[in-house]
Order: sequence, then C-alpha cells, then structure tokens
Amino acid sequence: MERFAASDGLALAYRIDDFTDPWRPPATLILLHAAMGSMRRYYAWMPRLMRHYRVVRLDLRGHGESARPPVDQALTLERLVADVAELMDHLNCGPAHVVGNSAGGYLAQQLAMTQPARVRSLLLFASTPGLKHGNATRWLPEIAAKGLRRFLAETIGDRFPADADPARIAWFLDEAANNDVAYLAKFVGLMASQDWADQLGRIICPTLVVIPGAEPIGATTHYEPFRRHVKDVELTVYDGAPHNIGEAFPERCADSVLDFLGRRFGLGN
Repeated sequence: MERFAASDGLALAYRIDDFTDPWRPPATLILLHAAMGSMRRYYAWMPRLMRHYRVVRLDLRGHGESARPPVDQALTLERLVADVAELMDHLNCGPAHVVGNSAGGYLAQQLAMTQPARVRSLLLFASTPGLKHGNATRWLPEIAAKGLRRFLAETIGDRFPADADPARIAWFLDEAANNDVAYLAKFVGLMASQDWADQLGRIICPTLVVIPGAEPIGATTHYEPFRRHVKDVELTVYDGAPHNIGEAFPERCADSVLDFLGRRFGLGN
C-alpha cells in the first residue's frame, strides 16, 4: 500500500498489483469501491484480474486507510472525482479501464462524463446514475440509533444471499464497522442527492452495467437510463442477486470484467 497527497493535501491510500507478463506493457484497470467499503473488499477479484492488468485500487477519502477530511470541510462529487483523476496523474498511467462498485461507480460515471479521455472503458456493478431515487437515506437514522454494525447485520439479506459463508459476513461487518458514522452520513447524503440520468449520453466509451436482479436499495428499472442514453452499452442481470454483488459474487464479477474487456479490447489490452 502507498499514499499520495490530493491537491487539497489529504493523504489517500492506494495499491498496485501487477502479475502480467513482464515483457508486455500492461493496461491499467482502476477499481473504485462502494460506500462503507475499502480497497480490501476487492480481495477475491484480484487473482483473476492482476494476471492480465496492472490493477490499481484506491481507498476513497474517508474510507479504509485514506485520511478522513476535516469535519467542517464540504464533501462534493467534484472533489471525489478529482481524487481519482489526481491518482491517475500521480501514477502517470494514461487512459484506463475503470471499474466502479455501487458508489464507486458513481465516481467512475462522473469521470467518464467529465473527463472522457481518461476512461477507455467503464464497468459498473450495482451502480445506478445517482442515488436520488433509491432509499438509502432511510439508513441514516437507523444507523444513528443502532450503530453501523448492528444495522448492517439486521439488513444483511439485502447484501448477501442466504447461503453466504457466515465467516465472510462477519468479516464484511467488521470491515464496515471501521467507518466513521458521521462521515458516512455525509457521504451517503451526498450520493442520495444526485441524479444524472439525463447526462448519461456524455459517456462515449464502451460500458458494461451489471445489475443485481434483487436490487433492494432502489429498483432494477433505475438502470434503464443506461440503455436509453449510453450509445455503446451492455447490460446484464445477475438474477436473484442482492445489492452487494461485488462481495457476494466476487469471482463472477471479475469474470464479467475479463469477458467484457476481452471481447472489446483483447484480454490484457
């Protein structure tokens, strides 16, 4: 794990994993995690991905090993997207394939819309065009009353299938409980105020949208704007899957990434 300073001075953590053939220049694949998550949540994706790509994982500000912004500092979507762009500049990686899981996908979408030259392809998992029409804001009073870990434990059926390994769920809950609740409320509140469905036509790169078929946070119809507005898009549904498909079905998600990139660019390119 390494760190760099964002333009506002905040220290952000990232990691690079690259097990590609050493005689071939690797393409870069950037992974952006969900709210309440961290780069560690992608652990089960990595064996499949890092053999073919230089994989960069970022801890979003206020998450994981990245620093938490000052309490009185406003949190904006522009600042969160700038963190991703500044990491790319720090690494001098050029245009990259960008994967976003849930809220990480919001940042990936915004990067593709506002700085299209940076994004070779966009791969979204359980990530609608903003969270304004979801029901995430109802989480906040429950989290305040019960605590984050208890809230997540009581709603774990929204996130994992019934047959999920209890040890995996316990790890997920422990990881999520490391988050600062006040910052999380600010982060979720920001995302829940956003809706850019009418701007999706600005995405010009090849795009994959993976939809959890049993989406509990919103509705599967909230993904339809991608079909209507993004010119080069593929939508696929994981039937019966809960929202946290990145954690519940990590190997399947990684295989979806490799399949899409292999067909569109040639695997590893």
